[in-house]
Amino acid sequence: MNENMNTKVILSQRPESTATADCFDVVEEPIKPLADGQIRVEVAFVSVDAGTRTMLVGEGFHQQVALGDTILAGGVGRIKESKAEGFEVGQVVRGGLGVQTAATVSPKMVELVEELPGQPLSLHLGALGPSTGVTAWIGVNCVAKPAPGDVFVVSAAAGAVGSIAGQIAKRKGAKVIGIAGGARKKAFLTEALGFDAAIDYKSESVTEALKSLAPGGVNIFFDNVGGPVLDAVLDVIAMRSKVVICGAISQYNHMDRVIGPSMYLRLAERQSSMEGFAYFHFPEMIQTAKDELLEWVKAGELVTPEEVLEGIHAYPEALEFMFEGRNLGKLVVSMN
Repeated sequence: MNENMNTKVILSQRPESTATADCFDVVEEPIKPLADGQIRVEVAFVSVDAGTRTMLVGEGFHQQVALGDTILAGGVGRIKESKAEGFEVGQVVRGGLGVQTAATVSPKMVELVEELPGQPLSLHLGALGPSTGVTAWIGVNCVAKPAPGDVFVVSAAAGAVGSIAGQIAKRKGAKVIGIAGGARKKAFLTEALGFDAAIDYKSESVTEALKSLAPGGVNIFFDNVGGPVLDAVLDVIAMRSKVVICGAISQYNHMDRVIGPSMYLRLAERQSSMEGFAYFHFPEMIQTAKDELLEWVKAGELVTPEEVLEGIHAYPEALEFMFEGRNLGKLVVSMN
């Protein structure tokens, strides 16, 4: 790798449906000298998040990526050069680094993170990351608030957020049922994550399976998918239940024609509620979430599944990889 050049992934065309590799270009540019107050980060890993798909269209609900601009993404890496007080060469930082090998940023865009012996830096994007572990922690503790014995159902349960949310709910004493696609993921939920039960939506009726597994109804549904899965669970919610909207990956490829739930009247019939959130809606709880997640990781009390695609040239295929459901746990791309 040429240390004088920055390799980055840019948006070359807006996707009409799936964000395929031809929507992106991998380009190089000379690295410019640092200005006062800046740091240069050698990016080790970038996060692949479903929400990134919404940034690639003309009207997303996240920040939009302009044609020709670097793809926005959280990243983690080591400071290579610094002209900023309090940020030293060799320290590890996490933040909005973008999909590139050398990120020149203001320290306001990043935070220093602890390098954990024997753990990959990518853990700071997964179980310890804002869009993954922190999101799951806040969703469970601040929004869902399961009580012991509650039936807690989570969709995309073998994914980045769902796998952590289910484990946290289990720690709270809930009966956790995960929904995922395929026999491999279904087995992973019960055998590796310790969920009480799992449903393969590709081969089973979600509604009928839940009627069997939770005859008293679902108390909390932590949804990351939307669409037909949301409808299937709404049909079997218990009285005074809560539906927590964390994401809707089934809808991100067609944000101009989002399909809403057709079973929403179950909320009225069963005196239930639906509430959406993002982790940054609870700024006062973010540090608490980070601290507890770090404590669990250090104690070996949290399973942190991860899938790594190697090399920056793999990023153009990463979103397609995710939307096809091929990843188990957190999906990241290494930049080297």
